[in-house]
Formats: sequence, structure tokens, C-alpha cells
Amino acid sequence: MRFVWDRSVRGRMAAGLGVAVLGGALAACSDGGGPGRAEPPSATGGDTGTPAPTAPATHPFTGGKRGLRNPVLAVKIENTRPALPQSGVGSADIVYVEQVEGGETRLMAVYSSKLPKRVGPVRSARISDLHILPQFGRPAFAFSGVQSKMKKYIRKAPVYDISQESAGSAYFRAGPKPIPYNLYADPKNLLKQAPKAAPPRDIGFHFGPAPEGGKPTKGFTARWPATTMGFTWSAKQSRWLASWGGQPDRAAEGGVLGGRTVVVQYAKTTRSKFHDFLGSYTPLIHTTGTGRATVLRDGKAYSAKWSRPSEDKGTTFTTPDGKPMPFATGQVWVLLVNDGKPYTP
Repeated sequence: MRFVWDRSVRGRMAAGLGVAVLGGALAACSDGGGPGRAEPPSATGGDTGTPAPTAPATHPFTGGKRGLRNPVLAVKIENTRPALPQSGVGSADIVYVEQVEGGETRLMAVYSSKLPKRVGPVRSARISDLHILPQFGRPAFAFSGVQSKMKKYIRKAPVYDISQESAGSAYFRAGPKPIPYNLYADPKNLLKQAPKAAPPRDIGFHFGPAPEGGKPTKGFTARWPATTMGFTWSAKQSRWLASWGGQPDRAAEGGVLGGRTVVVQYAKTTRSKFHDFLGSYTPLIHTTGTGRATVLRDGKAYSAKWSRPSEDKGTTFTTPDGKPMPFATGQVWVLLVNDGKPYTP
């Protein structure tokens, strides 16, 4: 079975076939309970001859006015103690926190509205990334490597592969940390390696004033099997300040990381067929379907529901009465935690 990512006119006419083929292929690379289908992206940076869509009035990732047509870049970043402090995370539009082997977590930072000077430590990709990324069209995807069995799925996925292996000139080692915690990348150089990366598009986020209700909340702690991340509301900075393992999560550029909106998305976590060299299995995070969520904004916690019908579609968040759950304008963190107790598959 193979993917269909033909970007020609013929490929667009065969989009229906691409949906079916990709759905089967991604399911095959998981545990047999794959989270749905993805189809070839409709926006591939203008390489099909289709007129570029009109720029949105506000950025679909942040609700702001900046970088409305800038290409989308996703970067995998280490999120364990030896990697801290990280570079470039504070400039991301969206920061996903994903469980990996051993109950630890790794970040996938998504950039479009602005770029930092450098980002890292850059680390390897995971199978859950390939289930999250199709909603962005065909973004540029930066990472430092991948398990050999997963390479074929990277090649067939709707991303521009700008890994260290294929875009090495954009990567460099710096600082006193040992390998693998000293690999960084220049985002501008990365995007030069993917000149047709997709522009931003609607991924289901809604921005606006806070809804009625909500529970006044000073902080929240998200838990994975081997680590925690906390977010404490700062009225002075009008954002949630992040902590890692109980300590402030500081940025290499200075200050503490954190976002205007923090989404705790409870998603089923199962075992994929991949594992690391120690034999620890890679979690597969199921990000299609429906589930519950907690949205933190403006010093309050709101109960919400998330829904994503397929992998080529975005994730919408709604209030208990079914209305869109608006986010605060600015950076969004999405914490993907198991729906239940912390779980090592």
C-alpha cells in the first residue's frame, strides 16, 4: 500500500483515491487503531497552478494581524531537562506538547506569523506528528532524524522534509551541551529549503472575547508518566507562565515561556509499532474524533469539547452549549494528555 501525494493536476483529480490510500497507510504504521484519514493537501505553496487564496483578515493560528501569508514551519524540539532552556519556542504561534517514549514529552512548535533567529534543540520526529500535520496543508517540517522504519511514512506524508538529513546547511551545533542536546536550526534558512511550503489556513481555532462563565484558576498542572508541565496565570503579563518539573520554564532568550491560551486536550494514547533502541514503545496520540478539553485563558478554566473529523481538517473547540470556544489572541499551547490517568503504552 502506498500514499498518494501527487501534486500535479492529475493528482488533484485523484484526491478521493489519496484519501483512502493515506488512511490505510497511517493506520498500518500505528497499532491498527489509527485516528482516521488524511488526504493530499489543497494548498501546496502554488505549485499546482491554482490561484493562491486570499489572505485571511487575521492569522488563523494566533488571531493577530501579522504574517498572514507567511509559510508554515513545524519544528520538533527536545523537552527534557538536559535540553533546557530552549531557543525559539517563545516565537511560535502554536506549541504542541506530545508524549514520547519513557513517559517524557517533546514539543512541536509551529511558526508562521514570525520567526526566531534560531530554534532548538532540534530532535527527531514521531509518528503522532504525521497525524497532526495534515491539517496545515503541506507545511515545512524540521527534525533531526527518524527511526528507519518510519522514513517511508515521512516521504509519503504531506510535508516538505527539511530534516537535518535533507537540509543540513540550516542546522548547526552550538553551546556547551553534549550531543544530542546542542543541535539548532536557522528558521529562515530552513524555509529556503522549502520555498513552496503552504501558507496558513483555518485549523479550527476561533479567537475573540472570553465567553461567560469559566472557573477562576491560578494554575494548572498537566501530567505525563515521567514529567509534568504547569501553567500559572500572570495578570501582569496577561498570559500563562510555564513551568517544567515544578521549576520556571525559562527561554534561552530570557524570560519565562508561556501562552495567552493553554488548551489541555485529552486524547486517547495507545502503543504504535515503533520503539526506541531501549525497546520503549512510541505512543500514538489519537487526535481525530471527539473528546473533552480544558481551555485556560484570562485567569479562568473553561470546560470544552474538541472535534476533528479527519486528519486533513482542523480541530474545533466548543463550549458545553455547542458554541465556539474563543481563544485569546496570541500564542496557543496545546497539551496532548491521555484521556485518563498518565499512561505508558
